[in-house]
Amino acid sequence: MRLPSKIAAVLLAIIFLVALLASHLAPHSYEQQFRDSVSQPPSHEFPLGTDDLGRDRLSRLIYGSRVSLLLAPAAALLATLLAGIIGGIAGYLGGRWERNLMIGTDLFLSLPWLFLLLAVRALLPLNVAASVSVTITFLLLGCLGWAQSARVVRASTRQLRESAFLLQARVCGVSRGRLFWRHLLPNLRPVLAAQFLISIPVFILSEANLGLLGLGVSEPLPSWGSLMRELENYTEILRSPWMLAPIALLLIVVSCFQLVLRTEERVQ
Repeated sequence: MRLPSKIAAVLLAIIFLVALLASHLAPHSYEQQFRDSVSQPPSHEFPLGTDDLGRDRLSRLIYGSRVSLLLAPAAALLATLLAGIIGGIAGYLGGRWERNLMIGTDLFLSLPWLFLLLAVRALLPLNVAASVSVTITFLLLGCLGWAQSARVVRASTRQLRESAFLLQARVCGVSRGRLFWRHLLPNLRPVLAAQFLISIPVFILSEANLGLLGLGVSEPLPSWGSLMRELENYTEILRSPWMLAPIALLLIVVSCFQLVLRTEERVQ
């Protein structure tokens, strides 16, 4: 691994650790309001200032990182599992199974993915508890973001289908179901792991887009998307450039993921 990739991996580990320990490292609660310090500039007590409700921006950024960075991998895991099952079955069974499953996959890919996500999320109630909105948002991300990975898994499965170890197991009388679950899927782990890593920054950006439109995680629970809604006020940004902290952290995390993924591709 090259030096830039090592630095990126270390940065990601630090950011994930800080997000994981948000309740211990954040100076204040994400919903605590300091009514005497509304819209304050950075200070010793509030390093990133306060928002228009008097809440500490740094604390909300740390808690928002926990929401975005810990639940995006959960959504990526769900999408990767769906891609592994659907793409694996399509590539393994072939014939009409493959045609029908790939038609459904192509239909998902032909739709504007983000607009489909927005439409489904907009149909759901907005006045739900914060924990429910988090669950709904990332379940939708996972259930709608599997199609591209499924095509990759299906292509890899077709290559493995005629491999020597599967043919030998078939000759020995192993059932098709056992061949798929015990012999084929374990050999798809490198492909599934790569698709999982690729999906994480995609889902982080997708949640940020939803949050910007007010369809992501509901208040008072913060996420990067909801924190960036403050950036709609251009004149306020010019007066308070520290408001750009969420988007700066988002860019750093996505860039670090890209550096790490490029290294993985070169190794493979």
